Amino acid sequence: MLHLTPNECRVLGVLIEKAQTTPQQYPLSLNALTSGCNQKNNREPITDLGEERVLETVDSLRGKGLVREVILTGSRVQKFRHVAREVLEIGTSGLVILAELMLRGPQTLGELKGRASRMHPLETTDVVKNVLDALMKRPEPMVQELPPSPGDRAPRYAQLLCPKLHPLDAPARSIVSDLGGGGASSDLANRVQELEHQVSELKQTVARLSVALDEPAAS
Repeated sequence: MLHLTPNECRVLGVLIEKAQTTPQQYPLSLNALTSGCNQKNNREPITDLGEERVLETVDSLRGKGLVREVILTGSRVQKFRHVAREVLEIGTSGLVILAELMLRGPQTLGELKGRASRMHPLETTDVVKNVLDALMKRPEPMVQELPPSPGDRAPRYAQLLCPKLHPLDAPARSIVSDLGGGGASSDLANRVQELEHQVSELKQTVARLSVALDEPAAS
């Protein structure tokens, strides 16, 4: 079975993600690939890889047949694309789910549906479950099922290309992290407070309208 290092997972995951979400900017230059590896959103853990380290990782992935350099007419900038679909013999749905697991770690069906759908449509959690089942039933499984996080009933799923990439016993990322961007609880509290304020204003507006509708028309 193909085994990847943590940096190889990050670089390959970014190439897959950007090919799906920003095809007009794909293949990626070394600078764009480095920025994608180190971006703050949709990544766990956050990294600070330099271009030299990313290029070393690209060369390693090229040696494993997963990445190729692209020569574009009239361009002097190195650009890279993945060939994971062909090498892994995997469909697009399986590819984006695998990339999501590489980029963010173990996740539930609902989390995978919501997050991987930004790369490729995944209509229902049943669709996600069927794809995961197919990945788990391969002669060399690419995904494994994990027990639910403490306090949760939903099982989680993790990739097996680099089994030690993420802690398998860590709880799934909370809604605070997803909503707040940086994961700060105070940020979520501010959002809740703002929503409560808006609801209060709406209730007052509805009450005023109800009173106005009940009053007789002015003569």
